Amino acid sequence: MLTEEKKSHLCHMVLKGLLDKDLIDIRDEEGKVRKEMKRSLESFLKVSEDIDAFVRKKLQSYSRKIVEGSPEWEVLYKKFYKEDAARKGMAEE
Repeated sequence: MLTEEKKSHLCHMVLKGLLDKDLIDIRDEEGKVRKEMKRSLESFLKVSEDIDAFVRKKLQSYSRKIVEGSPEWEVLYKKFYKEDAARKGMAEE
């Protein structure tokens, strides 16, 4: 979990990098842009946490115990995470 300070810092750094490399042209106050970036980041993190909780619960529901951190657990976690992320519109391109 990222602290508020870390989220703010990340948004500052990303915006600064985009502006420094002339990749974006903002027509609003930078503060408003950073605020929207932070809101989007928080939304993304919330969905990611929800997916993580769902996948962990699913793995714990197996009748056969799958040890967290084992190769089998890692493979299944990644598979189920990717599937749930795709259902929520967060699939990798």
